[in-house]
Amino acid sequence: MKALLLCAALLTSSPLYAAQLLIDLGSGSRTWQTEELLKHPAAQTIKIKDDVSYHRDMQYRAVPMAALLKGLKTDDHVQAVALDGFAAELNAAPLLDTQGSQAWLAIEDPDKPWPRLAADKPGAGPFYLVWTDPQAGHISPEQWPFQVARIQRLAPVAERFPALAPDPKLASNDPVNQGFSLFQKNCLACHRLNAAGDSQFGPDLNIPYSPTEYFSGDFLKRYIRDPQSLRHWPQAKMPGFDSSVLPDQELELLLGYLRHMAGRKQLP
Repeated sequence: MKALLLCAALLTSSPLYAAQLLIDLGSGSRTWQTEELLKHPAAQTIKIKDDVSYHRDMQYRAVPMAALLKGLKTDDHVQAVALDGFAAELNAAPLLDTQGSQAWLAIEDPDKPWPRLAADKPGAGPFYLVWTDPQAGHISPEQWPFQVARIQRLAPVAERFPALAPDPKLASNDPVNQGFSLFQKNCLACHRLNAAGDSQFGPDLNIPYSPTEYFSGDFLKRYIRDPQSLRHWPQAKMPGFDSSVLPDQELELLLGYLRHMAGRKQLP
């Protein structure tokens, strides 16, 4: 797998490349080439309003994710891994929807490369998971992974990483378990907790300390809403989560999970 990522990184360093995307759904895997995806029978040109990564309207040649995930069930769990180590944890059901919010795999045409995300950053290609009408499905910015190298079906997060799970004595609908679901959706793509998780992107959120232990008052909420307002750092990568993405009630549930896990530290 490391060889695959290295190969993809080398290929995407040139404006002309034949990128590869690995899709592994457990029963079998397939490696798609850029040209194959651009010519896929379900491919079409779509317009994305206020793209999460580019912060403007964008147009892409894209294939519905449902067309690429044949055999996947709505209760399955999927992980999309990017070249930089970002690992988005995704429930399969929204990816398979064809009504409301719809997931698409945008494919960068080597002859028409996408713009850079910023002056010092590459573009979102060669493959980028985008959504039409994301508000309908309450889709988080963390569910828009770009520079995707592979998509794979995996066991649910709690099975793969027991160190992330709240106290098993809690009811399934307990607010802490609701916060755990929100943590998976909004945080696990970049962060580990108790040294558990697949992301290689951001710091651990419990070891050695939970942010709930060193942010006082409402400062942690303010940091999540707008990280640069508290720590101005030009190289910072964490996006802000405004109330349209993470409503106040959900933010409280997320913080409740983090506070709970501060009492369940597991040293690596």
